[in-house]
Amino acid sequence: MVAPSTPAQQRDLLAAARRGDEGAYDRLIGPHRRELHAHCYRMLGSVQDAEDALQEALLRAWRGLARFEGRSSTRSWLYKIATNTCLDQIAKRPKRVLPMDYGPPTDAHDGPGPPLTESVWIEPYPDERLGVEDGYAAPAARYEQREGVELAFIAALQHLPARQRAALILFEVLGYSAREVAEAMETTVASVNSALQRARKTVEDKRPTQSQQATLRALGDEKVAALVRRYAEAWERGDVDAVAAMLTADAAITMPPMATWFRGEQLLVFLREWAFNGRVYDAEGNRRVRVVPTRASGQPAFGTYSWDPGHGAHRPTVLQVLTLRGDRIVEITGFVDPGQFARFGLPAELPA
Repeated sequence: MVAPSTPAQQRDLLAAARRGDEGAYDRLIGPHRRELHAHCYRMLGSVQDAEDALQEALLRAWRGLARFEGRSSTRSWLYKIATNTCLDQIAKRPKRVLPMDYGPPTDAHDGPGPPLTESVWIEPYPDERLGVEDGYAAPAARYEQREGVELAFIAALQHLPARQRAALILFEVLGYSAREVAEAMETTVASVNSALQRARKTVEDKRPTQSQQATLRALGDEKVAALVRRYAEAWERGDVDAVAAMLTADAAITMPPMATWFRGEQLLVFLREWAFNGRVYDAEGNRRVRVVPTRASGQPAFGTYSWDPGHGAHRPTVLQVLTLRGDRIVEITGFVDPGQFARFGLPAELPA
């Protein structure tokens, strides 16, 4: 949707929206929906929570039109409402994490264990939701837009108190000034600067020294494509040695909603005894698994499908997201949630 191109057009749309014109309101806020959704995701760590928060924020904005005098931009006004809506949500629920932040690694011989029923897990973000938002949101921003949805960055953000999290996202990802952050959060510049100082230290201690975006650029498209292809082929074959050759020595695999995770040699034990075992082979010994590449959270990802004889097709099982260190895989995050597939435009099943 094209944003109003002049201040006069925005004023006209605002006036019409105040009179109850829902079409004018949609045109006023439409150009900002995509970036607001990403903002809510960064705050909450969940695509579903982000969708709920965005809907609530836009409802609040509609109800508050009479109080919006247009002295700030529509975008700034909407970000203020969305930020405060997310803060309200955070106060009502536990923070979201990845299994590595939930507990220590376990013995892979015991298998992945049961899933946790509570919704405590960070969810992957569909790259297509970011649209054309590559690079930086503003010249003053420190983190790129895609860097701002990487799993490690989102996980690091969840360690922050809610208001520190909001201040860091507004300042470092969106490029707001300290004064603008203070206005959005209804606090002082001194308070914002203090929150930013503490938030930066926590995030830098929690996230890798190099972002996935920097790693992918250093490798180049050709090497990344070759790595993705080799991994997909090895996973479809169930070739533990081929996968092992692509891993760092300290590589780990996590499988939310299971809290268990495995590192190093235990990862290979898990592949041999569980992930690549005989349950997905046919009578002739052929492994009936298919892998479809995609992108998630700014990282290479795969939809994994296993043969379901009852449906006569390959059905979704795990959405895998790869984290790289140099030209090796340092982490496989397998979201064992077939419901994620539709968000990434992955098919509901694959034919025989």
